[in-house]
Amino acid sequence: MAGEGLAATTSDVSRVEAPVTIKAYLMCAFASFGGIYFGYDSGYISGVMGMPYFIRLYTGLPIPGPDAPQAEIDAFTLSASTKSTITSVLSAGTFFGALIAGDLADWFGRRTTVVVGCVIFIVGVILQTASTGLGLLVAGRLIAGFGVGFVSAIIILYMSEIAPKKVRGAIVSGYQFCITIGLFLASCVNYGTQNRLDSGSYRIPIALQMLWALILGVGIMLLPESPRYYVKKGDLAAAARNLSRLRSESETSELIQQELAEIVANHEYEMSVIPQSGWFGSWANCFKGGLGSASSNLRRTILGTSLQMMQQWTGVNFVFYFGTTFFQALGTISNPFLISLITTLVNVCSTPLSFWTIERFGRRPILIWGAVGMFVCEFIVAIVGVTAGQESKGNTAAVSSQIAFICFYIAFFATTWGPGAWVVIGEIFPLPIRSRGVALSTASNWLWNCIITVITPYMVGNGPGEANLKSKVFFVWGSLCVLCWIYAYVLIPETKGLTLEQVDRMMEETTPRTSAKWVPHSTYAFEMGITGDGKMDDKVVEHVAHSDGKLDGTADTSPV
Repeated sequence: MAGEGLAATTSDVSRVEAPVTIKAYLMCAFASFGGIYFGYDSGYISGVMGMPYFIRLYTGLPIPGPDAPQAEIDAFTLSASTKSTITSVLSAGTFFGALIAGDLADWFGRRTTVVVGCVIFIVGVILQTASTGLGLLVAGRLIAGFGVGFVSAIIILYMSEIAPKKVRGAIVSGYQFCITIGLFLASCVNYGTQNRLDSGSYRIPIALQMLWALILGVGIMLLPESPRYYVKKGDLAAAARNLSRLRSESETSELIQQELAEIVANHEYEMSVIPQSGWFGSWANCFKGGLGSASSNLRRTILGTSLQMMQQWTGVNFVFYFGTTFFQALGTISNPFLISLITTLVNVCSTPLSFWTIERFGRRPILIWGAVGMFVCEFIVAIVGVTAGQESKGNTAAVSSQIAFICFYIAFFATTWGPGAWVVIGEIFPLPIRSRGVALSTASNWLWNCIITVITPYMVGNGPGEANLKSKVFFVWGSLCVLCWIYAYVLIPETKGLTLEQVDRMMEETTPRTSAKWVPHSTYAFEMGITGDGKMDDKVVEHVAHSDGKLDGTADTSPV
C-alpha cells in the first residue's frame, strides 16, 4: 500500500493540512509569475497592430501626414483578415499546447512541463522578432502559442496543488493579477515605441517577452515539485520531502504525515472508482459518469470547459486585443494608445481586491455578482454609443462616458471572473484526472479565445462584408454576460476554505446552490482505513483489489 510509513489518522477534519510560513506562501506566489508572460503576450499585439511603421510594413501604404484627408487616415489600417490571422493564431497554438501539457504534466512533472513551455515560447518569440512579413510572424505566434498553452494550463494545476487551502483562492488569483501586470507592461512598452519609424517599434515589444519566460523557467526549477504529482507516481518519499518544503515542517512531523495521508487516501479512493486503462483510457476517464450526478467526471469536465468558455464570452479580451484600433475608430480620441494604457491600469489596480473577496465571500457569489456588474456596464456603453450619436464621431461627451463605463466593466471582470474562473478549474477535478481536466478547461479558454479573435474584427470592421457594429458590439458582450450570470447561479459550486480532497467530497454530497452550507465531516484517510503502520484494513484492500485501481497508488501514466 502506498501509505506505508504514514502517521495514524483520525477523522478530525481540522488537521488534514499542515500550517505554513511566509516563506511557503512566497514560494506558492512565485508560480503566479507565469501570468505576466501570458498577459504581456496577449497585450502587446493590440498596440503593435496600430503602429504606423507596422501598418506600412504589412500593407505597403504610405503613412498619412498631419494634413492628410480623413479618408486616407481611415484607410491606413490593417485589414480585418490580417488582424484576425495575427491575433487568433496564437490562441490556436495555445489550444493544442494546453491539451498536450496535460499528458506531459503527468509523465514528467508539473515543473518540467512549465520549463519546456518557456523554451518553446522563446523559440516562437525569436521568430516573431525576426519577422518582416506575415508568414514568419504567424509561424512565430503559433509556436509561441504552444508554449503559452503549456504554461497557462500547468501553472494553474501546480498552484492549486501546492497552495494552502485557506489562501488557495488568493494565491491562484495572483496568476490573474500577474496577467494584468503583463497587459499593463505591454501597454507601457507599446506607448513608448509607438512613434518609432523603424523596426524597433514592434521588435522591442515582441523581444521583451523572452525576459519573462527566462525568469519563470529558471525560477520555477528552484521550487518544489507538487507533492500530489509524486503521490500519483507512487513516490511517497519525494511527496513527503516536497510537502515538507512547502509547509516548512519536518518530513517526520505528524502534521505533514496527516496531510500526506489524506492526499494518499483520496488518491487511493479515486483510483478504486476510476479504472486506469492506458493513455486513451486516462483521457476517456474525463468523460465517465452520467450528467445526472454532480460529482461525475463528465459533469466536472463540462463544468471546467464551459466555465472557461463563459470567461471568454464576457468580451473583455475584445478590449485588450483590439482596444487600440477600436478607440482609433471612435475618431474623437487623440491618443488611443493612452486610453489602452489606462484600461490596462484599471485592470491591474482592480485585481488585487479579488485576493480578499474570493476568500471572504467565496467563488460562487463573486462570479454571480461580477456578471451582473459587467452586463450593466456593457449595455450602458452600447446604449450611449447609439443614442448619443457616437456613430457619427465627434461626440466627445459620449465617448468619454463610454470609456468610463468600459473601465468599470474591466474592474468588475478583474475582481470576479478574471481570477474566479481560474481558481475554480484548479479545484474541481479529482487527482487521477486533474492534469487532463485542467488542460481541457484551459484548452477551452483558448479555443473560444481563438473563435472570438477570428470573428471580432469582422464584427467591428467597416470594410466590404463587415458588420461595422462599432459600440453596438457591446450589446453582444452584454447579452453573453447575462448568460454568464445565469450560468454562475445554476452551476458554480462553492469551494472556499476546503482542501482539494474536501472539494472532491463536497461535490459528491451536495449541489451547487447548497454547496456553501456544506462542511467537512470526515477524512478519506480515516474512511480508507489507513492506520499507524501504513496499512489498509482488509475490507478496503478487498475493495481496491477488485477494482482497476492499484494498491501502490500509482496510475498508468506511461505514453503509448
